[in-house]
Amino acid sequence: RAGTTQRAARRARARAPSRWGRARPPRRRERMSRPSRSPSTTTRTPRRRSCASPRSTARACCRRCAPPCKTSGSTCSARRSTPRTRPPRTASTSRTATAKKLSPATATNVQAVLTTVLTQTEAAVAARKKHSTRGGDVRPPSTMPDGASLDDEEKHRSQLLFSLMDSYLKSDVLSLEQSIINHVEYTVASSRYKFDNREAYQAIAHSVRDRLMESWNDTQAHFNTSNPKRVYYLSMEFLMGRSLLNVVSNLGLKTQYEEALAQLGYDLETIIEQENDAALGNGGLGRLAACFLDSMASLNLPAWGYGIRYQYGMFKQFITDGFQHESPDYWLTFGNPWEVERVSVRYPVGFYGHVQVYDDDGRQRFRWVPAEQIEAVAYDNPIPGFGTENTTNLRLWGAKPAEDFDLQSFNTGDYVAAILNKQRAETISAVLYPDDRTYQGKELRLKQQHFFVSASIQDMIRRYKEHHENFDEFPHKVAIQLNDTHPTIGVAELMRVLMDDEGLGWTSAWAITTRVFSFTNHTVLPEALEKWPVELVEQLLPRHMQIIYDINWRFLQEVRSHFGDDWDRISSMSIIEEYEGYKAVRMASLALVASHTVNGVAAIHSELIKETIFKDFYELWPHKFQNKTNGVTQRRWLAFCNPTLADTITEALGTSMWTTHLDLLSGLREHVNDKAFRKKWWASKQANKARLAALLEERCGVTPPEGALFDVQVKRIHEYKRQLLNILSLIDRYHRIKGMSPEERKDVVPRMAMLGGKAAPGYDAAKRIIKLVNAVGEVVNNDPDVSPYLKVAFMTDYNVSLAEVIVPGSELSQHISTAGTEASGTSNMKFVMNGGVIIGTMDGANVEIAEEIGVENMFIFGASKDEVMRVRDGTQYRRGSERFEAAMHSVRSGDFGWAEYFGPMLDTLDSDFYLLQHDFDDYLRAQDEVDAAYLDKERWITMSIMSTAGSGKFSSDRTIQEYADDIWDVKPCPRPL
Repeated sequence: RAGTTQRAARRARARAPSRWGRARPPRRRERMSRPSRSPSTTTRTPRRRSCASPRSTARACCRRCAPPCKTSGSTCSARRSTPRTRPPRTASTSRTATAKKLSPATATNVQAVLTTVLTQTEAAVAARKKHSTRGGDVRPPSTMPDGASLDDEEKHRSQLLFSLMDSYLKSDVLSLEQSIINHVEYTVASSRYKFDNREAYQAIAHSVRDRLMESWNDTQAHFNTSNPKRVYYLSMEFLMGRSLLNVVSNLGLKTQYEEALAQLGYDLETIIEQENDAALGNGGLGRLAACFLDSMASLNLPAWGYGIRYQYGMFKQFITDGFQHESPDYWLTFGNPWEVERVSVRYPVGFYGHVQVYDDDGRQRFRWVPAEQIEAVAYDNPIPGFGTENTTNLRLWGAKPAEDFDLQSFNTGDYVAAILNKQRAETISAVLYPDDRTYQGKELRLKQQHFFVSASIQDMIRRYKEHHENFDEFPHKVAIQLNDTHPTIGVAELMRVLMDDEGLGWTSAWAITTRVFSFTNHTVLPEALEKWPVELVEQLLPRHMQIIYDINWRFLQEVRSHFGDDWDRISSMSIIEEYEGYKAVRMASLALVASHTVNGVAAIHSELIKETIFKDFYELWPHKFQNKTNGVTQRRWLAFCNPTLADTITEALGTSMWTTHLDLLSGLREHVNDKAFRKKWWASKQANKARLAALLEERCGVTPPEGALFDVQVKRIHEYKRQLLNILSLIDRYHRIKGMSPEERKDVVPRMAMLGGKAAPGYDAAKRIIKLVNAVGEVVNNDPDVSPYLKVAFMTDYNVSLAEVIVPGSELSQHISTAGTEASGTSNMKFVMNGGVIIGTMDGANVEIAEEIGVENMFIFGASKDEVMRVRDGTQYRRGSERFEAAMHSVRSGDFGWAEYFGPMLDTLDSDFYLLQHDFDDYLRAQDEVDAAYLDKERWITMSIMSTAGSGKFSSDRTIQEYADDIWDVKPCPRPL
C-alpha cells in the first residue's frame, strides 16, 4: 500500500507543472474572492495577458480592450495590432489639443522650439517618446563591454548576459501595477492584499528605482566607453528634498504611475507625503548643488556629485514656548530606497600620525603614516535628467571603522572599548556642520572635509587609471569644482596622492592640480571665509600641512616678484595668517592659489569680491575671475511643485518646452493683457494660496485673515538677512492698526506674515530672533482688534518639501539683506518664477532680477552697496527713525514679554552694522506701496505675470551651460537609445 501511494504521488508530480510555474493556491482574505484556476492556467502567466487571464478578470475588461474578445465581447490588449500611444514626456501630459490661432510672439517661440527639436532625427524622437512612455524596447548593444579587449570566452559570456536582459522594463500601466505589487510582496515582504501608505511608498520607490537603475547603468557604461572629460562637483551639502515626484516626472512616468496607483486604490500625492526629506543640507548652498545636479543630468554632461551621507542631517527644528530646540533628524529610520550601498567601493582615509622621509634613487620622498584610519563607503544616488536618457550620479560617503569590533576588549568585559572604533568613525558622517565653538567641534569639521575629499579624489584617480597608464591626460579628463571653501583641503590631498602615492615630482603634480581645480565663492563677508588653526591641521593632517607650507612659500615668491617687498600686501595674501602668535590656514586663499578659475555667483557679488576680500588676488590674476549667476531648476520649482500655473503657462505659450528652455517664458509678456489668461493666472494663484493656508493651519494652528496678502520670508536665520527688520516692521504695523478706529481699519490690507528658517545651534543672536517672531505672533494673533487684519506665524523646520508649498502660495516674498552682504540668493528666483512679487534691496541676484523683470514690478528700498560702505566708514550720515525707536521701545518695555531675554539682541543695534535703522523708514515706505498695489488687483496680476515672464535667465540649466563652456571645458555625452 505504501508503494502504491508513492507511485501515485510520483505520477501526480510528473503531470504537474514545474515548481516555479505552479499556480499559487488562493489565499484567505476578506471581501475579495479570487477566481479559480483551470488546468490550462497553471503555467506561468505571460506578461501580456488576455482578458481571460485570472488576474485581469477582477478588473473592468473594457479598460484595455478594443476588438471583440471571447470573454467580454471586446478586443484584448494582448492581441491588439496597433499599440497604445501615451502623451510625450512633458511637465503636463494630460491635455486635449485644440486648434487655435497663435499670436506672433507665440509663433516665434514655437518656431524656436521646433528648430531645436528638429535638429534630432525623426527616428530618434520617436524612439525616445516610445521608450519614455511604454518602455520594453531593446537595449543598445553599446551597453556591453568593449569586445576588442575581451577573449572569446569573455565575449561569449558578455553576449549571454546581454541576451538575458536585452530589453528595458515595460512602463505601461499594467506593467507598473505588476511591478508595484511584486515589490510589495518580495521587497517590502507585505501582503499584496493589505499594505499601508508607507509600504506602498516603499514598493513604488523600488519600482521606479528599477527603471532608474537601467538608465543609470547604461549611462555609466556609455561614459566608460566614451571616456569623456568628466566633472566632479564637491560640496558639503546637497539639499535634495523628496525624490519620488522628481524622479517619475524626469523619467516621464508620472501619468502612468498615477493611473496605476489609482487602479490599485492609492493616490500618488498621498504616497509622496510618506517620503522623508533627505537631510543632506541646510540652506541655499545645498539646494543650489541639488539644482546643479539636475541640470548636469538634463544637459547630458558627464558629471558626478560627491558629498557626505549624513546619518542625522543638520538637525530637526522644534519650537517650544517660542524657542528653537534641535533634535537629530532621523530621516533614514525607514531606509532610503533611492540609494545603492556599494560595499565593494571603499577607500582608506587617514588622520593624525607622522611623516617619514626616505630616499628613492637619490630623490627625497615622503610617506605619511596615519595613526588612525577609517574607511569611506560609497552610497550612490542616481540623478535622472529631464528630456534625456542620461542618469548621472551623486556619490555620498559613509564613514565606517577599519576594524568594526574589538573582540578581545569585549571578552575581557570592556564592552565600551569594543565598539569605540565604530563610534569614532561613524561620528564623522553623523551630523552636518557640528558646532565648532569648541576645539573638538573644529577638529570634527576638518575631519569631515578631509574624509569626503580624500575618498572622492581616490575614486577619481581609480576611474582615470582604468583608461590611462600615466597622468599626462589627467587635466584633459578631470575637472573638479569646489563648492565654497569646505572641500579646499582637497588641493593638498591631490598633491599628496600624486607625489607620495603616484611618484610624481612637485612641478608635475602642481601643474596638474592647478589645471583641474576651480573654485566658487559664496560670500562677501570676511568673517565667513573659513580658517583652520595651524596647530589643528598639523596634528590632524601632518603631511597636508607640509604641502600647504610649500605651496605658500612658492606663491609668496610670485607675489614678491609682482608687487615687490610690499610686506602688508604679502601678509594679507599669504595662505598662512599670523596675528600675535596665532597662526591659521586661510582656506579661501589656498583655493584661489590652486584654482585656474574663481567665480562669484551674481554680477554684483563678482564685482564686490574683486573690490574687497580678493582685491589683491584680482590685481595679480585678473584672468582667473568670472561671474556665474546662480539659477534654479524650473522642473522642480515650477513644473512639478506648481502644476496649475505650469498648465496655464504651457497653454499660453503653446508648448511645454519652457521646462528645458526657460527663456521661452518671455512670451508671457504678449499675454499680459489677455483677460482669459489673467483670469486663469489669478485662479491658479488662489488655489495655491488655499494649499498654503491649509498647511499653515495644520502646522502652526493659524488661520489667515480673510482676503489677506500672503507675505513670506523663509531662509536661514542670520543677522545680515535682516529677519529682525521684518519683525520690527510688523510691530510697527501692529501698533498702527491697534491705534486705528474701527472705521479706519476697514481700509487696512489684511496681511498674513510668515517667517521660517533654522538658526545654527551656536548662533545665539539668530535664536533670539526666532523667539521674538514667536512672541510677537502670540500677542498679535490673540488680539481681537488686530488679528482680523494681521497675523504672524513661524514655519517650523523649514525644508524643501515645505518650500514646494510655500513658494507657489506666496504673493509677496522678502529678500531684504543689507546691500553688499548677500552673494546671490536663490529663493528670490524661485518666488519670481512662480509669480511672486519681491520686496527687497539691490543686493545679490535682486539686481539682475530687477533688470530682467523691471524695477516697476518690484518694491525696492534701502541703501545701495556704495552707500552702505560710506555709512560704515562715517563719510555719510546715518539716518535715524522715530518709528524704529518706537518698535524697539515696545520690545524693551515687555509688550511681547521676555524683555530681559531680548535685551542683548537689541543692544547690538546700537552699532547697527547691518543698517536696520538707516533703512527702516524706506522699508516702511515700500511696504505702504505694497498695500496700495495689492488693493489694485489688476496691477498686482500684471506684476505677478511680468515676474514670471522675466525669470527665464535664472534657470540652473543656463548657469551649468556657462560653467561647462567657460570653466570646465566639457561636452555633452548623451546616451544613445
